[in-house]
Amino acid sequence: MVKAAVLFAPNQPLGIEDIEMDEPQANEVVIKTSASGVCHSDLHFMEGKYPFPVPGVLGHESSGVVEKVGSAVTKVKVGDRVVVAFVTSCGACDNCVTGKPYLCRNSGALGRRGRISYKGQPMIQFANMSAFAEKQLVHENACVHIPDGVPMEVAALVGCSVMTGVGAVSNTAKIPVGSTVAVIGAGGVGLNIIQGAKLAGASRIIAVDLLENKLAAAREFGATDVVDASTGDAVQQVTNMTGGGVDFAFEAIGLAKTAEQCWGMIRPGGKAVVVGMVPFGQTVNVPGHDFVLAEKSILGSFYGSTRQQYDMPWLMELYRQKRLKIDELITRRYKLDQINEAYDALKNGEVNRSVIVF
Repeated sequence: MVKAAVLFAPNQPLGIEDIEMDEPQANEVVIKTSASGVCHSDLHFMEGKYPFPVPGVLGHESSGVVEKVGSAVTKVKVGDRVVVAFVTSCGACDNCVTGKPYLCRNSGALGRRGRISYKGQPMIQFANMSAFAEKQLVHENACVHIPDGVPMEVAALVGCSVMTGVGAVSNTAKIPVGSTVAVIGAGGVGLNIIQGAKLAGASRIIAVDLLENKLAAAREFGATDVVDASTGDAVQQVTNMTGGGVDFAFEAIGLAKTAEQCWGMIRPGGKAVVVGMVPFGQTVNVPGHDFVLAEKSILGSFYGSTRQQYDMPWLMELYRQKRLKIDELITRRYKLDQINEAYDALKNGEVNRSVIVF
């Protein structure tokens, strides 16, 4: 039996329950979870904004220690400390072999229904991992080694918020040195977009949020300017500050409205990058003539366009060199049975990032 936070219905508290977990098959490993980040993406599923069959165990930002390995596992061994990547790439499909493993065509097949269950009822592993549990059953391809000197809580955040935010800048947008940048949303992902832009050499980084504590955190992580969106039109404030708009605007909340605001904030030739999970059913509407007459463009960024076996190690190395703030992301730590309290704090905007510590 394994303790886990189980979602039984949308908009209901998670229940702490015992679940069953199979033994690892040939290329699978059992991870004893050390830390799991409390991410807004899981909240979309908890609130029914994205479909997910219930009962189920959420969680996708984690680190842990390899406890068991299947007969054919070669990439990790018992006792290894690993980040668990929430996209398990096969390494053989067209996207994987052309440098886009985050869009792996076979990822879903590497995590099957029925490997975990609740009272005999098979459940789907969320993101092939279900990290809000004491243990995880994952494919060996999902495991990224953690170097010495990187705490488990830090490594867990590299598994999603750090990779998603910094990667959106370095991999998806590939912003040039000297660029001007706006970031809508200064939560866990937005703060990492900000420090990613700073690492990339952006000349100006404007953070946009409604909460004073979020804007203060944005300054700590590298924002040169802040815009309090509660005081007026954020698009107008950004365009006035920059004399016509920024080179790149990043959406880090997950709303159609804020994606559209990003479009309004960019200058002719600029790029709007949507990083947040816009809920199913919401449509992003932008003026069609801007594509040609202003040569504006809009990009989607999934998981920071990560090549996890390459990107996550250099992110952890930047942390070891004290060039990447990750300790500072962690506002609070909770136990598994406090997970609903942790999500209340997230919804209230009280934290940069919280971590469930096992």
